Amino acid sequence: MKRTDVRKYTFKLLYLSEFYQGEELQNQYDIYFAELEDIKEKDIAEIKARAQSVLDKTEQIDAALNDASVNWSVDRMNKVDKAILRLAYYEIEFDGEVPGKVAVNEAVELAKKYSSDNSPAFVNGILSKYI
Repeated sequence: MKRTDVRKYTFKLLYLSEFYQGEELQNQYDIYFAELEDIKEKDIAEIKARAQSVLDKTEQIDAALNDASVNWSVDRMNKVDKAILRLAYYEIEFDGEVPGKVAVNEAVELAKKYSSDNSPAFVNGILSKYI
């Protein structure tokens, strides 16, 4: 599976985490993956593990995002942008395999596809402070 696909699916799991917690979140993950065709179990395990790694660091990630976003707290961000920013920050700071510029570019592409017209610039502005 391509890294872009792993990123997209991880973003979608992070988005789900805005609405569900605990066992219900795991049930939603299962429902989501059951609807996908041609995805291997090892890929599902990797995506779930990656999403969990981001969720485990949410407090630290959100603190950094709050510092970077002047007069705009993470609590006020829309859920799509929040999921994108959390994933990208995780990739920049904790994933040694993803160059910072690639993480930012991919985050902007996710924002273009899944969020509002203003989101790509917003996401780019916050993340550019980390590279």
